[in-house]
Amino acid sequence: MAGSKYDADFLKEFYIPTYIFSGETNISDVPDAPKYPVLVFINSKSGGQLGGDLLVTYRTLLNERQVTDLGEEAPDKVLRRLYIGLEKLKQENDKFAAKIYERLRIIVAGGDGTAGWLLGVVCDLKLSHPPPIATVPLGTGNNLPFAFGWGKKNPETDRNSVLSFLEQVMKSKEMKIDNWHLLMRMKIPKGGSCDPVAPLELPHSLHAFSRVSSTDELNMVRHSTITFVSP
Repeated sequence: MAGSKYDADFLKEFYIPTYIFSGETNISDVPDAPKYPVLVFINSKSGGQLGGDLLVTYRTLLNERQVTDLGEEAPDKVLRRLYIGLEKLKQENDKFAAKIYERLRIIVAGGDGTAGWLLGVVCDLKLSHPPPIATVPLGTGNNLPFAFGWGKKNPETDRNSVLSFLEQVMKSKEMKIDNWHLLMRMKIPKGGSCDPVAPLELPHSLHAFSRVSSTDELNMVRHSTITFVSP
């Protein structure tokens, strides 16, 4: 693009080839592996029309397989599928795939709930080398992106703005945050039964795991206990 400081070589540092997602062996030279391979998760419903516009721009710049609309597929399914494929390729001595595994980064565009959702998913996967996550402020509060230096203002969605954000991802430093579990007890209505508890509509940042056993000391008379996690 005329007048732009970003050339094709710049984008190559973020690009993940299609074969990585298909799991088919394709041995490549290590020097050609991107330095900052990224997966992008976008809540297309966030920020009014901005989420959808951002989705289009990222898919234009990167491999479409790298960019997921969270309204179409949950991140845990995408990440599990990718890491299973990477492990398979690594076992077949695919050094390119090994570099992708080591260098992978995640970009998530959405509000605080969407960002928390991705953080929780990555934590739940219990990866030996979890990828660092960059957050694009695309919600109302945007407190999480702001806390880590990504700002609070919703982004521009044009090509150069996205390329500029990728440059920030390239130059960024990793920071650690704490993760904790939250135990919530739900009181059973008088005269009601402990089983079953109706399905709950939870925000993405909370996940229902399982009911605590009736023999567990956490269970109390006329209470049902379910465990959730919050990033």
